[in-house]
Amino acid sequence: DATYPKTPVPAPAPPKAPVKPITPPPVVKPPTTYPPPVKPPTTTPPVVKLPTVAPAPPVKPPTVMPTPPLKPPPTYPPPVKPPTTTPPPVSPPKTAPAPQVPSPASSPMPIVRSNKDCIPLCAARCKAHSRPNIFGRACTTCCVRCKCVPPGTYGNREKCGKCYTGGNKPKCP
Repeated sequence: DATYPKTPVPAPAPPKAPVKPITPPPVVKPPTTYPPPVKPPTTTPPVVKLPTVAPAPPVKPPTVMPTPPLKPPPTYPPPVKPPTTTPPPVSPPKTAPAPQVPSPASSPMPIVRSNKDCIPLCAARCKAHSRPNIFGRACTTCCVRCKCVPPGTYGNREKCGKCYTGGNKPKCP
């Protein structure tokens, strides 16, 4: 019998294959494909047909008709009026003229001696006015200047002379 040593003997290692470094595959760029250039659609303008115009007929100058000679309007004799007979003048019967009645004399103008006399006279003249205070103030101013107040509530300015009416325009109420 064979005796074997009790120590295990390592088995011989298989021979190592030579290790080649792994080189990555070369980077392959994909082919660059450019899209085809886009051309804008070609639009053809629509064909415009010009209307055919018939040539205009030649224009004839207007024919001038000779104007007939002017005849004066016929003259008619003026109408004959029958003679008018006038009756003889009749004189009205004579009567005695009516006696002149003197118009009622207006009250004589009140005498204005001082400024105090103007106030009651203007108050009487201005009592019917719509704005008696303003009207009375203007009347008093004229009374002091002209030493006169016309009679009545309106008008009669001419009785106080040119002081009240100047240039045909009223200066005082």
